[in-house]
Amino acid sequence: MPAMTAHASPSPLHVLEHVFGYTAFRGEQQAIVEHVAAGGDALVLMPTGGGKSLCYQIPALLRPGTAVVVSPLIALMQDQVSALQEAGVAAAYLNSSQAADESITVERDLVAGRLDLLYVAPERLLTGRLLATLDRLHEAGRIALFAIDEAHCVSQWGHDFRPEYLQLSVLPERYPGVPRVALTATADAETREEIAQRLGLTAARRFISSFDRPNIRYRMVDKDNPRNQLLAFIRDDHAGEAGIVYCLSRRKVEETAAWLEEQGIRALAYHAGMPQEVRAANQSRFLREDGLVMCATIAFGMGIDKPDVRFVAHLDLPRSIEGYYQETGRAGRDGLASQAWMAWGAQDIVQQRRMIDESEGSEDFKRRARARLDALVGLVETTACRRQHLLAHFGETGAACGNCDNCLEPPRTWDATDAARKALSGVFRTGQRFGAGHVIDVLRGELTDKVRDWEHDKVSTFGIGAEVDEKTWRTLFRQLVARGLLAVDHDRHNALTLTDLARPLLRGEADFALRLAPEKRRTKRARSSRMEILDGVPLTLFDRLRAWRAATARERNVPAYVIFHDATLREIALARPTSIIELARVSGIGDRKLEAYGDAIIAEIQREV
Repeated sequence: MPAMTAHASPSPLHVLEHVFGYTAFRGEQQAIVEHVAAGGDALVLMPTGGGKSLCYQIPALLRPGTAVVVSPLIALMQDQVSALQEAGVAAAYLNSSQAADESITVERDLVAGRLDLLYVAPERLLTGRLLATLDRLHEAGRIALFAIDEAHCVSQWGHDFRPEYLQLSVLPERYPGVPRVALTATADAETREEIAQRLGLTAARRFISSFDRPNIRYRMVDKDNPRNQLLAFIRDDHAGEAGIVYCLSRRKVEETAAWLEEQGIRALAYHAGMPQEVRAANQSRFLREDGLVMCATIAFGMGIDKPDVRFVAHLDLPRSIEGYYQETGRAGRDGLASQAWMAWGAQDIVQQRRMIDESEGSEDFKRRARARLDALVGLVETTACRRQHLLAHFGETGAACGNCDNCLEPPRTWDATDAARKALSGVFRTGQRFGAGHVIDVLRGELTDKVRDWEHDKVSTFGIGAEVDEKTWRTLFRQLVARGLLAVDHDRHNALTLTDLARPLLRGEADFALRLAPEKRRTKRARSSRMEILDGVPLTLFDRLRAWRAATARERNVPAYVIFHDATLREIALARPTSIIELARVSGIGDRKLEAYGDAIIAEIQREV
């Protein structure tokens, strides 16, 4: 396949339209492409699904030589290379999954100038053999650019940290004059600075796109038999669709996947403790088959390029807003309606805080981890727009979204200030030595043996909360723990203790509103994402096009979305083009795909009765 660099240099828009099939850039894409193509360094923050890859792929085709793309995951490299090759681009990868003869062929193509893009893992890039080859290419002016994907892997504070990413600081010293672009889907201000410092990009131009993903609907529910809640969510809103279910532990991942299978949901498991070949096989199935649900720990997901993931569900609380944003961002990469659903409880927060306290990290690490957890607690606790709260964390402001649970079904709240003060006083008067159950018995005036033995029927808080039922008291105590006014002492049988955050409330300087459990839905259920995606789309044709795509993908041994995204098939089904000329106007169909698949698509449309 001849490299694009063999032709006269086209414009960015020409490459976008004829290679990738899109007629217009989105957001900051054009500015980034032009800056990097002109030889500038860049730090790009763009949400998942925002089109980050085009920000280096198009400059790679505009500049002389080969672009070297550093990517941390083998599966991501393989999928991106397959997608580029389908579009007619000369791309290849070097990684440990290849046989020696395959690697040698790629290296020969690189030296001969037959590649537009080469994807490599950071540890492979830093080998003496490849660096020596790149040295020769650099001397000949044949390195187009370096792209460092998933750049947040350089951050030592994140769970995706890759030590080898730190060594990429050698690139500007060894290859001066070669533009570098670092890209990530999520990074708070602190992580941005760390990326810039560690990769030597402090002088690079920064492009920070909006973090908003308007096609994702955010929904969070209180845990109440979470497995059944998950099952109902999938069956009601996402039957037969692809999704990811995140769990905190490996055991829970396997149990959840097995249980979903028992309920008739096609599910797989993925975690770092599984044999590598099983993990690879499950990941490959998820990427290549339609309608699978992947149950996983956070070991799964970074760089997963499957555009038609219609939902991401959390059965446990993530560790931070950044983690939540990154994980939920794997839904709806094609821009179509998707959901981020989470079941959570105060016990999740207690468990996370305990994990932080018992970790071997430094005090600075623990402080940062607690702050990030507290920020996430604020998101799950808010009664205002979820999206507003989420974006505010990344420094953005905006109006209420109308597409999260709090906007669609405003929560009922109760001014629990007086009851919260009674609860805190009850903990204090009983000596900060007991769990919630005993304190509730005291507040409700229950003369249990334990209350008598400790003579807590004589304390001033005995019976002062008799008008509040036990379930409400338990909800209130969970919220006091969740918001940090009470702490749980695990070394003393989960005894509750007051924190400094309780002082303003006890002194009458703060209020405490409690989110009430939602009433049973009396209104019509919100439209599922599938209903929204297929609004007005002729289902028979859409499903037939998907079946054709699946068969074609199997023949070519690539994931289905490498052939076409659901969004492209949706547009074809709506437009019903009757000629190749009309089909060429559909977004997402470049020249190479039009030539390869145009006649087959027209034939499928004409088969319609």
